[in-house]
Amino acid sequence: MNERIDGNLSDQPDRGTGRTGRAGRTDRPERTAAPLSGGRPDRPDRVPWAAVIVYIVVAFGLAWLVAIPIWSSGGGEAPDLAAKIAVTGMAMMFTPTVAALAAMLVSRAPRGTRLRLLGLWPLRPAKRVVWFMVGAILAPIAVVVAVVFVSAALGLVRLDLVGFSGFREMLDAQLAGLDPAVAAAMPPIGLLVALQLLSIPFGALVNTVFALGEELGWRGWLLPALRPFGRWPALLITGVVWGLWHSPLILLGYNFGYTDWRGVALMVGGCVAWGVLFGWARLRSASVWPAAIGHGALNASAGLVVLLAAAGGEPDMGLVGPLGAVTWGVIAVIVAILALTGQFGPEPELAPARPARDPAPPVPGIVEPAVTDPEHTNPEHTDPELADPATPSPAGADPASADPGATRAPSDRTDRR
Repeated sequence: MNERIDGNLSDQPDRGTGRTGRAGRTDRPERTAAPLSGGRPDRPDRVPWAAVIVYIVVAFGLAWLVAIPIWSSGGGEAPDLAAKIAVTGMAMMFTPTVAALAAMLVSRAPRGTRLRLLGLWPLRPAKRVVWFMVGAILAPIAVVVAVVFVSAALGLVRLDLVGFSGFREMLDAQLAGLDPAVAAAMPPIGLLVALQLLSIPFGALVNTVFALGEELGWRGWLLPALRPFGRWPALLITGVVWGLWHSPLILLGYNFGYTDWRGVALMVGGCVAWGVLFGWARLRSASVWPAAIGHGALNASAGLVVLLAAAGGEPDMGLVGPLGAVTWGVIAVIVAILALTGQFGPEPELAPARPARDPAPPVPGIVEPAVTDPEHTNPEHTDPELADPATPSPAGADPASADPGATRAPSDRTDRR
């Protein structure tokens, strides 16, 4: 369409708005998100405090809301407590994702950058991301195995690697109320232990579905949001918040058997330790998937010490468990090695978005017709005012329309301008 120049439209900015539009129109200035570091959606130049507060309030509020049924039915004395905690825990694991979505709305994250901001996409460069994923399956299992044997070396737990008497004792207690024929049909204890060990990597992948619900919040959104504080403060603060978020279940005796501040303190310590490893994987890979898979592998291997312990005493999970004090020490050694070898150095850039595909090259010998606007090519639609005076009139056209000195007759045609 031709642009009207009669004053109704103006290409000058409206006064007081800085916006171009109709004269007299008052447009509100656009609200923009926090500036990004180097244009990266996962690296804000400053901490988006409003979004961080919204994230914490939503994540903690939903966690306690999900746990209300247990607390209202007796708390730690509720019937079938273990089953209720398992179901509640699975539901809680998705609350950080909801909180991350709320935080992105508050921070006005552009829709086209949200998957990149959370580290969900792109999975490029593929070699780097895939190797981090493979390491994320194996590394937590190796850490838990190391914790078991270090704890045994320190005299904190007795192992039975032949008869697996502790595991047998636990099975006998579970089968006590069943038909004796069922207990007699059980496979040998060694085979059961082997199956349990072989299932850990597969269990890690299954647990990743639920772990991703947490990691999209903790390492996907919160860690990058706190990154302007610096690498180490962001890692440590994220770990503390992650540990405190578990309080609705920890105060029921979950994981450690304590129903007071001791259980919460142990959980915070364990989450800080594992959070440094998961956060390192997130920052070094620029992807949330290694952290989610590592979290799933941790959950899948959490019962390893119970599987290998000898009968006659229940292991103190606050010491020898996957979140206990020995684990803190083992992870501290690993983190020190990573730091000394420069693995906490510069973080890689996000993979660039894939460029648009180039159009197909022309086929030799074939000339494609040019696509034009029929209104400006059909002589019947040619506007005399816009016609070039030097251009001869088409055959059959009014000669006066091509003569600058001629007087135009009135026309019934509606001006399309």
